[in-house]
Amino acid sequence: MIEFDRFEAVDMRIGRVVAVEEFPEARVPAWKLQIDFGPEVGVKRSSAQITHYTREELQDRLVVGVVNLQPRRVGPFSSEVLVLGALDPDKGVVLLRPDNDSEPGSRIA
Repeated sequence: MIEFDRFEAVDMRIGRVVAVEEFPEARVPAWKLQIDFGPEVGVKRSSAQITHYTREELQDRLVVGVVNLQPRRVGPFSSEVLVLGALDPDKGVVLLRPDNDSEPGSRIA
């Protein structure tokens, strides 16, 4: 159990994937994503192990990400955001998907 104020410290926002690139240097298959989290946060980069999604499925998709974690080095890449999903035993990570009328930058409360 954690206190509510610790949960409130996690800054989760809605973002829109604006670029998807291959990441051949990754030890575990992954995409390099650029995600627009609106004017307050801006565009952040993430390495995401979600290769069962095609580039076309990810491009322009709304996602939920944690935007206030320390950047994490993934090989030569600095991952600035943790993209959230549910763990599926067959597919791996299944992305959380906000409604289509959600605005990038909106905070998850």
